Amino acid sequence: MPGKKHVRGVGPKEEREYEHIKESAEKSGRYGNRAAEVAARTVLKQHKEKGHKKGR
Repeated sequence: MPGKKHVRGVGPKEEREYEHIKESAEKSGRYGNRAAEVAARTVLKQHKEKGHKKGR
């Protein structure tokens, strides 16, 4: 994961959260091929609700 950015505008903690959500969804078979999209949307939604700015 070092050097890779999966979700733009979020920090390292949210990147780890994204990976965890995505892997969990893929493992359980939820969301089919949309696991990465759902994980990204979830992380961005939580990021915005916390009042964070881009990249923080």
